[in-house]
Amino acid sequence: MKKVLLSLFAAVLLAFGGMSTVQADEYLRVGMEAAYAPFNWTQNDDSNGAVPIEGTNQYANGYDVQIAKKIAQSMDKELLVVKTSWTGLIPALTSGKIDMIAAGMSPTEERKQEIAFSDAYYTSEPVLVVSTDGDFANASTIEDFSGAKITAQQGVWHVNLLPQLVGANAQTPMGDFSQMRQALASGIIDAYISERPEAMTAESANKKFKMITLDPGFEVAESDAAIAVGLRKDDTENLVKVNAVLETISEDERVALMDDMIAKQPAESSDEEETPNFFQQVWAILKKNWKQFLRGTGITLLISMVGTIVGLFIGLLIGVYRTAPKAANKALALLQKVFGWFLNVYIEVFRGTPMIVQSMVIYYGTAQAFGISIDRTLAAIFIVSINTGAYMSEIVRGGIFAVDKGQFEAATALGFTHGQTMRKIVLPQVIRNILPATGNEFVINIKDTSVLNVISVVELYFSGNTVATQTYQYFQTFTIIALIYFVLTFTVTRILRYIEKRFDADTYTTGANQMQTEVVK
Repeated sequence: MKKVLLSLFAAVLLAFGGMSTVQADEYLRVGMEAAYAPFNWTQNDDSNGAVPIEGTNQYANGYDVQIAKKIAQSMDKELLVVKTSWTGLIPALTSGKIDMIAAGMSPTEERKQEIAFSDAYYTSEPVLVVSTDGDFANASTIEDFSGAKITAQQGVWHVNLLPQLVGANAQTPMGDFSQMRQALASGIIDAYISERPEAMTAESANKKFKMITLDPGFEVAESDAAIAVGLRKDDTENLVKVNAVLETISEDERVALMDDMIAKQPAESSDEEETPNFFQQVWAILKKNWKQFLRGTGITLLISMVGTIVGLFIGLLIGVYRTAPKAANKALALLQKVFGWFLNVYIEVFRGTPMIVQSMVIYYGTAQAFGISIDRTLAAIFIVSINTGAYMSEIVRGGIFAVDKGQFEAATALGFTHGQTMRKIVLPQVIRNILPATGNEFVINIKDTSVLNVISVVELYFSGNTVATQTYQYFQTFTIIALIYFVLTFTVTRILRYIEKRFDADTYTTGANQMQTEVVK
């Protein structure tokens, strides 16, 4: 066990020792999804003026990136892209995790309640994206989409356009464009609402997609069609600087820049003469992106392993405390009771709320409310640890109750204190009793790390989703991710079963042997 703990400690040092600290005065940290070509996308090198993505060995490029580069240059700073999910962009900004947002975001009235916006740097035209071999490939009017299953991105003004499609079957909004493209490719939906540049990207990158421009088109408010840079409300100094830069970019330059980004956007690589089969596509994706998958797998294992061990330790401490006898001193007894209430609140809160919500509150909330900025990977380990600790405390409590009461009585008769009874007699048996449940928690943590993508932790799901947005081959990419998750969980399960068998050889006799030793002493 000591070797295991030392290895884990070394892994943590290795993971964080090589991370450079980003200084706010050296970099302009701009948040975006980096998955919304041609506005922003992820690529594997710095070609065509791409810039680094924080915490990864990848780069971001696109129209938003190039606009942000001009802003950073005017401030004599280097641009650093902070890849963040759409729902996390505004919390990241208001909590100080990023300096501004350049992500194809429209300055809607609702968003203006939370953040400030610059002047517009692009004006969008809403369109629809359909399947080229679908029933609506030849549609041209709103009436033509009667009965069609249509969706839009959650939290975006596109959702407000769904009611204009009279007769259409509006679907639940989805999290991002990669999900909508995947749903369209698999036939779950018939179309999704997009903007002309993104639709042109989807159409040119994947021959299965087609852009439909409605005539007459959607009725769109000016504030919705505009795209602007988002800043904190109190950041008036940078707002003035951003507007000054945008004023120097003419309309012709903006159109030329967008055309250039459309030409440089990621495209689906396939041989038109011979289309590779599914397994060839999977192998090609794995061969090209294995480093990303390996990095994501490593972070997933690190977070889940450390989180499970720390959570187990928390559970053991709480379990021992909650079974301790009441203190004889009234003041100590009162403190003991109050602390017990605190532990109950902790357990109920973290067992009763989803980890994805806990992630948002802890990572962004602590920065916004208390000015505490936590490294996202350390935050992820902390979140998984305390979440696991809440569950493990109940598992440990059940394990303690499973130990025969006669052993407690025998220990008391021999003069053991509560601590000695727990350490020498009960806990060795408890650990064996809870091993299956602990293994189950480990497996759950491996899978649940996927929710940490909301705070931009580069775990396996985050890495795989990035690859999917680059290749437009969603089913093939997520097949690889599913196989990796299965290999991880299957391997962990087999290792834990081996450990259980080793424990079976001597754990159940530990308590009795220990008491016999004490009697001889």
